[in-house]
Amino acid sequence: MTEATTIETKSIVVERLIPHAAEKIWRALTVPHLVAEWLMENDFAPEQGHRFTFRATPVPGWSGVTNCEVLKVEPPRLLAYSWGDGTESDSGLKTVVTWSLMPEGTATRVRMEHSGFRSEDERGYIGMGSGWPRILERLERVTVSQT
Repeated sequence: MTEATTIETKSIVVERLIPHAAEKIWRALTVPHLVAEWLMENDFAPEQGHRFTFRATPVPGWSGVTNCEVLKVEPPRLLAYSWGDGTESDSGLKTVVTWSLMPEGTATRVRMEHSGFRSEDERGYIGMGSGWPRILERLERVTVSQT
């Protein structure tokens, strides 16, 4: 008889009510040049199975590359992609970012969940936990500034 192993993981959840329609926020989440304005340079495409990278300036312990794959696309309400380190020299981070858009009157509640942080990912969990609220603020600014 084999025994199943359960790995405890943590999630970061950030919600923000943005005073715009879900379609406008969806555009900011899925158009590569807009994503670059609020998150990182990328070669994103909103197609399930598409592999892409986010690219930023490297820092000690991180190559500056985040390898991703689109897991779910349900316009304009749900987007999920894997989020992992760029090279073998990185930490081995393998997590998932899920965006949910829920209309509330003329506004939209944006919920971002970054899940799958293991105990050995604590440094990333702490860093991204403080970073995601600022990133959602930038997402809102990009959404507002779209024409």
